[in-house]
Amino acid sequence: MQANGNKQGELMDRKAIIIGNSDGIGLAVTKKLLEDEWIVNGFSKSRSPIKNLSYSHIVCDVTDNEYVNKLKKAVKKEGTPDLCIYCPGIGELLDLDDMDMDVRTFDVNLIGLVQTISVVIPAMEENGEGHFIGISSFADEMLSYDSPAYHASKAGFSKYLESMSLALEDTPVKITNIRFGFVNTKMAKGDVKPFIMPVSKAVKHITKCMKKKPARYSAPAIVIPFIKFRRMMLDLKIFFK
Repeated sequence: MQANGNKQGELMDRKAIIIGNSDGIGLAVTKKLLEDEWIVNGFSKSRSPIKNLSYSHIVCDVTDNEYVNKLKKAVKKEGTPDLCIYCPGIGELLDLDDMDMDVRTFDVNLIGLVQTISVVIPAMEENGEGHFIGISSFADEMLSYDSPAYHASKAGFSKYLESMSLALEDTPVKITNIRFGFVNTKMAKGDVKPFIMPVSKAVKHITKCMKKKPARYSAPAIVIPFIKFRRMMLDLKIFFK
């Protein structure tokens, strides 16, 4: 009976850091973890609507100069997380008259990810365990004339995460790159959104990855052949230009 009690105590002590969780997938997965009795620390540029004794929130954009220091302080104060999920993502249409948004897109989608990993992964390595999940997109496979910064930043995001997974394959620390199609959040832009999934379904995919810890996970699978065809057509357009 004592052993079972210890196991329950360990489950109660599971700690997670969720980056970008004031809305969308990040907010939904935070609520799910709290329901499952995780201790959660959230980071986002906006205040959180969550009120829970097992939850603490830090208002900080991943592009802020103090982001890395605040993340380090949180890890030191709360302890090394068993799980860290990086959810931020932005993307706007290309504006050749004002390309500041392209710079910010790379800062949020890619540089923020690298900065987060630079803090969390060494701590997990020292602790001897941990799981890092990044929320990417099928856009990582495609060229884009209307939103090149989003597609290119997601390509870098996925390549970096999956390369880090290879670098850590002989360690207890695992990295998962989750590639979604359209999810029904404010990020889902455009007139055509094939096979769009609700946020609740995205959370189910994430919890599945928390259990199996794959290096790469793509959903919905039905989109994959369409993405490959679209990429082939864009490649041909470049080749014959």
